Amino acid sequence: MPQDHRTPDAPAPEPLRFYGTTWVDHSGGYALRRTALGAGAVLAAAAGAVVLRFAYQGVVLADIGSWASLLLVAAFAVCSALAFSRTLTSYSRRPDERDAAAESSMRSIRLIGFIGVLLAYALRSCVEAPGEKLHRAEYEAARARHERQRSARTGNPAARRRKGKR
Repeated sequence: MPQDHRTPDAPAPEPLRFYGTTWVDHSGGYALRRTALGAGAVLAAAAGAVVLRFAYQGVVLADIGSWASLLLVAAFAVCSALAFSRTLTSYSRRPDERDAAAESSMRSIRLIGFIGVLLAYALRSCVEAPGEKLHRAEYEAARARHERQRSARTGNPAARRRKGKR
């Protein structure tokens, strides 16, 4: 990131995984990296689907009943759908402290529905780096807050005159 006229105490952008701080000005191969990571997520989801297909064939081969096979497919489908929607929304907002327990309980669902997580990452990569919108809003707010604080402190307060005195 090129150093411009920023002051040393100015807020620094938070780095994103796989992107660093290139999301700020879209430099350093940002577009290529975003495309490659999105395609990699789709390929990983396809490989995961193949692995799940082998697992399903193993369950069918074990002949434990059609209801178990149906239950397995339903569990992976529901977990993938939940993981997809939660992952996609997590890129645009931070969870509250109240949601910490809910996010903690979603870890196992995201693990089972890993295909949904990968597809959400790939879909978000089509638009921007996953999490960029959230980080950009936070960074812009921090910069605006810093500018307000900095502009309020300009000048030497000892050199100011009091009202009514000359």
